[in-house]
Amino acid sequence: MTVTDRMDTETVSARLWDAVREGDEYTAVDVVLSAVDAGLDAESALLDVIAPVQARVGAEWAANRISVAREHTATAINDRVVAALAHRASAPRRPGRGRVAVACVDGEWHALPARLLAETLRLRGWHVDFLGAQVPVPHLIEHLHRTGPDALALSSSIPTRLPTAHATITACQAAGVPVMAGGAAFGPDGGYADRLGADAWAPDARTAAGRLEEILARPYVPPPVHEPVDDLPHLADQEYTLVTRSAPRLVAAVLAALEERFPAMATYSERQRQHTAEDIAHITEFLGVALYLDDSALFTRFISWTGDILAARGVPAHSVGLGLDLLAEQLKDFPRAVRLLREGRAAVPTPR
Repeated sequence: MTVTDRMDTETVSARLWDAVREGDEYTAVDVVLSAVDAGLDAESALLDVIAPVQARVGAEWAANRISVAREHTATAINDRVVAALAHRASAPRRPGRGRVAVACVDGEWHALPARLLAETLRLRGWHVDFLGAQVPVPHLIEHLHRTGPDALALSSSIPTRLPTAHATITACQAAGVPVMAGGAAFGPDGGYADRLGADAWAPDARTAAGRLEEILARPYVPPPVHEPVDDLPHLADQEYTLVTRSAPRLVAAVLAALEERFPAMATYSERQRQHTAEDIAHITEFLGVALYLDDSALFTRFISWTGDILAARGVPAHSVGLGLDLLAEQLKDFPRAVRLLREGRAAVPTPR
């Protein structure tokens, strides 16, 4: 690495991407550690090199340019690069810094964003307990009682985990621990974090460090113990509960109707039929969380994303519309669900 590009994170990212794409863990580690040895600060290596490469991994999968297996391999390599960097660039705890637990919502397996935050906070001198992916609420609460952290940083990338995130936030606050939320699941502006009662939200690790200082600068007064319906009064209509409980039946009914009304399915292989069933299940799951939040934008974003994913795989995006119509037929007695499905239908790309 030359003097002129030693601080060029784009150059380092490009080299890391080449190694990750080839599945070369050792070169990937060497690229990042060499850059740090040449003068790149460790936080920039985490957030301006590794994080963008991981984002590119997701984008390449979405565009159908890499397989699920290669996406998993790339993620695992990036995780190992973070571990190697953490051992090389450890920092002493700074006076006045508190203790923070960093965890993913139960059911959330995308742990790398939380790992990046944990290592960033360690570099800034915080005492960090990184609990990893899919942390069940009872185990998380036990950890909070046992260790007494000053705050919890809760991460989720998948919007369908938001009802679980809501329960987690409420339980942790009842244990006397403030919760800062982060991750794509909470929306581009963090609006869902506020709606679910989180004490703070941060769009990235750098902002999160500052928000944690703000939280700890004032005495924490937990909100009164309450139920989800107190935050989201629309849950009283039971549509969320009834739709999510009947999801397997809904998927089976829509799949059966789809076979009758979409003649092309007669030529589908068993694998294609399985993928179709999975797509219907995902649509139903996102409908459920949209009902939980009473938020049509969440559902329409997912439908648009699904259309793009299918188009990249050679499946006509407008075929999603038929699935939405069939779901609406099954849920004709659920006005909020029908409204959400109608708005989702409007977001389906039309054939040209």
